[in-house]
Amino acid sequence: MIKDILVHIPTERPPQPVIDASTSLAGALHAHLDAIAAGYIQPGIAFAADGVVTGVATVFEMEQERATERSAAALAVFETEARKAEIPYGCRSIQDLPAEAASAVGAAARLYDLTVVLQPDTAQDSFDNATSTQILLQAGGPVLVIPHIFKGAFRPRRIGICWDGSRSAARAVKDAKPLLSGAEAVVVISINEVQVAPAEASAQNLMKHMGRSEIATTLIELTAERSEVQSSILSLAADEGLDMLVMGAYGHSRIREGLFGGVTREMLNTMTVPALMSH
Repeated sequence: MIKDILVHIPTERPPQPVIDASTSLAGALHAHLDAIAAGYIQPGIAFAADGVVTGVATVFEMEQERATERSAAALAVFETEARKAEIPYGCRSIQDLPAEAASAVGAAARLYDLTVVLQPDTAQDSFDNATSTQILLQAGGPVLVIPHIFKGAFRPRRIGICWDGSRSAARAVKDAKPLLSGAEAVVVISINEVQVAPAEASAQNLMKHMGRSEIATTLIELTAERSEVQSSILSLAADEGLDMLVMGAYGHSRIREGLFGGVTREMLNTMTVPALMSH
């Protein structure tokens, strides 16, 4: 069951997509929703504060105050929507260097059933982008990534499972079980299965085991070049009217992902539908 949800509220980017998605999901699941916002302190200013330059401590205090104001403003927007949704909620603010703030939010996420974050936007230079990625890597559980173009309530009625038989994909399916159980339709998406999926962890076997949990599934098998896997998934999601994707994240090391162009990274860059990811 998903009864305890954390949402990271961005302070440098529009927060409405994650606020809308998380409050509506918490309401539908009758879950508690905690919001956490990070006011980032510029690294250069924090470093100078340890020096002996006259007036630097004052500058650092001013920057810390601005960081507090940014996080408070973001949480105020969240609180307004949470009250409208009539859900139990809490708020927490962090003011720290970007790396430390991201690490703190990632650690907090380990205590929740699900964490909601905003899709990184490569078109914007923002510390919030790195925080979303770090939460995905550090949470130790499912992370629901909401596209920055998302609007309205999040209702995962039609769900697609991106299945390649990997450990991370299996973890994502297990983490998504509470949402899969309540879905109207579940589609297993298998791409290049012969090349990538172990026989024992085939899509057909997945469907059989899902049936034992009373989750009916249909299978769509595709073939695609590695560079086209992500676009094929998103195209199918549009054709099938999917409300959410379930997929493993960073199944290979970050080094291999960077060298060969990981599907996770490509999906985070171009996603058009919410995705529940597990690392």
